[in-house]
Amino acid sequence: MADSSQRNEDTGATWGLPSSLFGLDGPFATYMRSANPFALFQQNMALYQQFVDIALGTSKIAPDARDWRFQDETWAKNPFYRRLSQAYLAMTEAVQNMIPDDLADDDKARAQLAADIVTSAFAPTNTLLGNPAAALRAIETKGDSVAKGFRNFVDDWLNNDGMPSQVDASKFQVGKNLGVTPGKVVHKTEMFELIQYAPQGDTVYEIPVLLIPPQIGRFYFTDLAPGRSFAEYAVSQGLNHFVVSWRNPQPEHRDWGLEDYIESALEAVETVALISGTPKINLISFCAGGILSSIVAGYLAQKGRGDMINTLALCVTMLNWKVDASIGAFRFPAALTMAKAQTEMKGVLPGSDLHKVFTWLRPNDLVWNYWVNNYLMGDMPSAFDILAWNKDNTNLPAKLHSDFLRIFEENLLIEPGAFEAMGTPIDLGDITCDNFIVGAVTDHLTPWKACYQACNFLGGDSTFALSNGGHVAALVNPPSNPKAHHFIAPGTAPNADAWMETASREKGSWWEGWAKWVIARSGKRVPAPKQLGSKAFPAGIGAPGEYVTQ
Repeated sequence: MADSSQRNEDTGATWGLPSSLFGLDGPFATYMRSANPFALFQQNMALYQQFVDIALGTSKIAPDARDWRFQDETWAKNPFYRRLSQAYLAMTEAVQNMIPDDLADDDKARAQLAADIVTSAFAPTNTLLGNPAAALRAIETKGDSVAKGFRNFVDDWLNNDGMPSQVDASKFQVGKNLGVTPGKVVHKTEMFELIQYAPQGDTVYEIPVLLIPPQIGRFYFTDLAPGRSFAEYAVSQGLNHFVVSWRNPQPEHRDWGLEDYIESALEAVETVALISGTPKINLISFCAGGILSSIVAGYLAQKGRGDMINTLALCVTMLNWKVDASIGAFRFPAALTMAKAQTEMKGVLPGSDLHKVFTWLRPNDLVWNYWVNNYLMGDMPSAFDILAWNKDNTNLPAKLHSDFLRIFEENLLIEPGAFEAMGTPIDLGDITCDNFIVGAVTDHLTPWKACYQACNFLGGDSTFALSNGGHVAALVNPPSNPKAHHFIAPGTAPNADAWMETASREKGSWWEGWAKWVIARSGKRVPAPKQLGSKAFPAGIGAPGEYVTQ
């Protein structure tokens, strides 16, 4: 895979912590301001009493059975380690209790982020002596695990911006064991390649499907290893499936803005319709690609061409950004101003910088878990396709970054006419096609209850599916996954909690629910194309194309 990691001196701080976290209106300052002296006194007294109970052995504090840090039986059986875990958990609870319940959502998200970063860093399991499993490993290997861990630490410090590596990506290569579903590039522009996948049978459904992925991140997470590929599954269901592969922008593409991407997405929609010989298409989008697709559908509706979008599916996409979400921790002036200034100076926002931000939103799972595995246990990270893709970062052009920050800061999309695309005001309520909305149960970036709100903003009949998994794992969730399940029901309820009361739990992936839904709206079966592309759009190189490796 292409190595897109970059050394970034001004992202700053310890182990890749963005420097904006330490500003006067950042998470740590917000946390300190939110705590009042009386609450601090109360927590100190309560913590003191808990420490006394812990020392006497009468404390009932116990770790959550799901907490990976305290799974070793030593934490329950050894008096010293049991007291150590109890003291840590008591301290963590005191820090969390200092956050007032009546804080505004963004302030609470900032304070919570600061609390999570601090408490996760002080976990005893992050040290050799405080981690009984790591200490035993060191004894059993006669120190070899410590030596290996030190080598891993030095390698990450020199080659991974000081962050613990999450994956052994050397086992994967795009076009070899990732992104191998057969297809051809049928259209190419400066900004994207359009890929059409080869049909598996003699017929396909009449109305094709176009998938638009996020503008940051390579498209092949929609086509991972065989058996885990959304593209492979879509084709197996008889769908005539296309996907956009965005080019990885470089500093010379700094002026590529949201309108350029809107024009490109419109071009992709029109090209798929021309190749397929149909007046309309099914549009499905993941994450930030859903924001783009919503704007495109709204634009077409305003221009009297709304029928061109037969169905719209938005997966883990938030349209309302003023909600209780962890990403709100970065909605403060210093962070937004600094982000704009740094991106403008470089021409792009390096994908590695954004990756660090998202990583520190879940420090226990995405930082310290790998710290323990790589450095204390002396193990190499596993070879996992999703994490290999996650490491294969792409950049965000300065103009697009600025446009996204404006949408994020001013929350433009949910106000009819507040956002304009190419001089045309966008009203999501004008999008009257049937829509299928997907949320993920443990999504920390786009919480599922926020994703559900799309059902209220869009004008057509809505179906909502709630998948197991997190932001990416829920998307890469093939039917072969024995743990796959989802809840599904019409998105007619006024809010997510009310919807949950009506939803049914289904075994298997949301892929199956979406496929059944979209097939019912895709017309009759027609002969599959004997050749990909068309006379006007001849097939070029094979999938996954060229842009995916640049």
